[in-house]
Amino acid sequence: MKSHRVSINDNPLFGRLPIELADNLHSLNPWWVRKPSKQVPPFHRWAFPKLKRLLTQGMTPATVLRGPRRVGKTVLMRQLIESLLTEGINPARILYVPFDELPTLLGLKEPVLDISRWYEKEILKHTFNEFARKEGPSYLFLDEVQNLANWAPQIKNLVDNHDLRAVATGSSSLRIESGRDSLAGRITTLDLGPLFLREIAGLRFGEDLQAFWPENTVDKLSTEDFWFNAIEHGQKAKGIRLRSFKAFSDRGAYPMAHERADIPWEELADNLNETVIKRAIQHDLRTGPRGQKRDEKLLEEVFRLCCRYTGQAPGPPAFVPEIQQALSANVGWNRILNYLRFLDRTMLIRLIQPLELRLKKRKSPPKICLCDHALRAGWLQEIVPLDIEGLQANPHLTDLAGHLAESVLGYFFASIPSLDIAHFPARGSEPEIDFILTVGTRRIPIEVKYRRRIDPHDDTRGLRAFLERTVYNAPFGLLVTLEDDVRVPDPRIVPISLSALLWTK
Repeated sequence: MKSHRVSINDNPLFGRLPIELADNLHSLNPWWVRKPSKQVPPFHRWAFPKLKRLLTQGMTPATVLRGPRRVGKTVLMRQLIESLLTEGINPARILYVPFDELPTLLGLKEPVLDISRWYEKEILKHTFNEFARKEGPSYLFLDEVQNLANWAPQIKNLVDNHDLRAVATGSSSLRIESGRDSLAGRITTLDLGPLFLREIAGLRFGEDLQAFWPENTVDKLSTEDFWFNAIEHGQKAKGIRLRSFKAFSDRGAYPMAHERADIPWEELADNLNETVIKRAIQHDLRTGPRGQKRDEKLLEEVFRLCCRYTGQAPGPPAFVPEIQQALSANVGWNRILNYLRFLDRTMLIRLIQPLELRLKKRKSPPKICLCDHALRAGWLQEIVPLDIEGLQANPHLTDLAGHLAESVLGYFFASIPSLDIAHFPARGSEPEIDFILTVGTRRIPIEVKYRRRIDPHDDTRGLRAFLERTVYNAPFGLLVTLEDDVRVPDPRIVPISLSALLWTK
């Protein structure tokens, strides 16, 4: 008896989509008919080569790129697509779907799977597995998947049963994390924040510079040689480093701020408020478990206080009375803390927890670090410079600049994979320490003294007290300063300017 091979085109119901959605997908993927797509910026962020390697050769079939809104996740996707096409990949192997821009998705129960079935039938004209055996796996680019309530089971179904590679992006780790359990072993997560200082030099000033601190080398931080070499590296590029730091001080680290340096600050601030902060509060965070709505006014007020107290660990005494007065409501600390955690999961802020010692959890509040000081400047309409010249002209802002410097540094370290960072509240006779890095069995205390005059004795008191306690196993400490060339007599303390430290990445 002659066997009959069933094709995906034999089932008239397989892969059917509304006509409007099918038309949108054709428009979004013009390479299918050899037409050009929207031109992409030539500048590649640090994550581009890593994301491409994960897409084409990574151990897991799917990669999730997380980050706050407007840091360049979609641009990275488009650059990857252009790179694949330039290398001669069959255009039919590439599918791009932005899930925040397709109103025609409404009504689809399983949009990822429904679109994938349509793509198999209409574009590949084979199953994923058939096509992979002929030409190689298909590449799926799924943008803003956090907008789908059940995105994770659909991607699991795809990668478990089909030979393909996928990149998904999300602006809310709150919703991304909810799908990680079902995708364990199937996805690699890559976080993308605002620009590194070296990237500002590249995007704004056209300087193509290599990072001093390579990936996956956290262990190097526990050696003094690493930091001495970092200082030397910063000195060799002092001109462009300080120029980039001045641009960072003036406009923050969002790509749009330096792609269009001609845009006035007021226009940039309005754009950041609308497309980053309000979008996160009104869209990413409004919907809670089982469709429950979170209080938008409370979210806005909590974020406003995060901006005001960034770089500090204010806790209930600061948050509770101010929010109760602003909202004329009896809002308790536990609810406020939950909303702080929600904001942390949008990656707009990082909550740096107090150091836990001897398995005893301290009850101190977390330190708040904002992803970019430009968000604070726009939301509070208060500009605080971080560069030397700016502070010379505005000495009354030195204390505020010190808090912002702590915030910048805390978010920077908190964004490094596999690096454990905490803050150290005052404990009895032990002074407060701004940050503690834990690298293996060693701890590195960090103190920020962001002013022109440094007292080698008083300004290192906390570091010296921590270093002298052998139980902490701290071989040396870092003193992060405003200016280069600060000297302290204690050989265990390494002074490094904030700009030189940020320049390592």
